[in-house]
Amino acid sequence: MNASLYAITVLIWGSTWLAIYFQLGDVPVNVSVFYRFALAAALLLPWMWLTGKLQKTDRSDHLYMVLQGACLFSFNFICFYNATHYITSGLVAVVFSLATLFNAVNNRFFWKETIPRAVLIAGCIGSTGLVLLFLPELTGKEQGSSSSLDTLKGLGLAGLGTYLFSLGNMISKRHSLKGIKPITTNAYGMAYGTLILAGILLVTLQPLVVDFSAQYLGALLYLSILGSIVGFTTYLTLVARLGANKAAYTTVMFPVVALMLSSWFEGYEWQATSFIGLALTILGNLIINFGSLKALKKS
Repeated sequence: MNASLYAITVLIWGSTWLAIYFQLGDVPVNVSVFYRFALAAALLLPWMWLTGKLQKTDRSDHLYMVLQGACLFSFNFICFYNATHYITSGLVAVVFSLATLFNAVNNRFFWKETIPRAVLIAGCIGSTGLVLLFLPELTGKEQGSSSSLDTLKGLGLAGLGTYLFSLGNMISKRHSLKGIKPITTNAYGMAYGTLILAGILLVTLQPLVVDFSAQYLGALLYLSILGSIVGFTTYLTLVARLGANKAAYTTVMFPVVALMLSSWFEGYEWQATSFIGLALTILGNLIINFGSLKALKKS
């Protein structure tokens, strides 16, 4: 069962980065993120209520779900969407793989869990891999690449979004310890995330621009239904079952899927340093999560 959840999460989230790229254009980033979670919440929350699947929650639960909405369903995606303006969606996915390291550090800070020595070793290996992956952009040697400054902006935004995602993992762990299922917290969290995004649009006086192209609407449906409702439910179910560190093992395979798609659709060009960098990044994540595959096979 856990292996199935793992596979679904990898395939869906490994491809959502490309769907985000397809949404770039006439519609501002904040509006696209708002549409994504407004649609997801509009589908999920009423369905949960009508089927009686919403668990009872108290005021403190909802306060944490507001924070979850901020970390998982609004601000982090504003960072990710903006990052794809500067670097390819595949490289954003590579940065996202640092969630394993962030989760280990945050587990130590919030839940007093010991950081294994392997995490420190893996962090050095993975960081080296990231440098090699981004070396062509940072040195300006890749044809058609953004400037080094733009690349750093993309890296910074993707890193910030990943850290916010990790904080959302810590909140999800709090919910699971109270016995609240991910499907319930996702329904409320997406609704709160939508309200946060609506507030941002209101304060910034951002008009609701609409793109009726098949590409944009197709990407929106994919991101709302599969990327948000299905993907977050399967991932946070793994967090509840295996813990944040082992669940983040899914991010090991995201870069492989995302960079392959980026090669086909965005023109990402592989170089020798790219292959070495990706291998080191994956190796670092494998070291962090050594032994997780055995846990994934258990139902």
